[in-house]
Amino acid sequence: MANEQNAATDHSAVLRANLQALSERISAGLGAAVLSSAIAFDELTVAFDAAKWVESMTYLRDNGFICFIDLTAVDWPAREKRFDVVAHLLDPKANLRIRAKCMTDEETPVESCVGVWPAANWFEREAYDMYGVLFAHHPDLRRMLTDYGFDGHPLRKDFPMSGYVEVRYDDAQKRVVYEPTRLTQEFRSFDFLSPWENAEYELPGDEKATRG
Repeated sequence: MANEQNAATDHSAVLRANLQALSERISAGLGAAVLSSAIAFDELTVAFDAAKWVESMTYLRDNGFICFIDLTAVDWPAREKRFDVVAHLLDPKANLRIRAKCMTDEETPVESCVGVWPAANWFEREAYDMYGVLFAHHPDLRRMLTDYGFDGHPLRKDFPMSGYVEVRYDDAQKRVVYEPTRLTQEFRSFDFLSPWENAEYELPGDEKATRG
């Protein structure tokens, strides 16, 4: 058991050393394009200048990160540049992964990476559909998970849980129609407090224990 723990510790230490060396190489190779770099939970995250996003992604591809895993976005509504565009890449030869990200707002497009990795096509479309992130020079920036006439972007943190409209097929009109959302009941505030955490009210069945 001790040998296994020592092996795991050694592996983690080697991995962090490799990631630190990788971080330094990227900073040296891209200079001012790198805004920040951090290693947490044995993972390297590098933030790049959005204006040099494609330049940075091309550098990573040409230096071992030939495997594009995915791309998504994160919404921070209180921030001026509310979106993080996040890409995950793999260097299969060195067996190293990197999380690359840049910031943008609702109106400023990020340069598309489709020319660097063709596989980014659908991921960028998904980020556009779900978050509203714009990608400049994307070959086909259309919605892919919602309908063409869908209003809003479902994964934005200010998007209502109930949505704006509901969709149904109308037999009389023989087509799909959009209508304002109608809830069959009001939203209820559910209490998920565990009975073992001293609820401040009497739970059903507790009255049996309190009878004199």
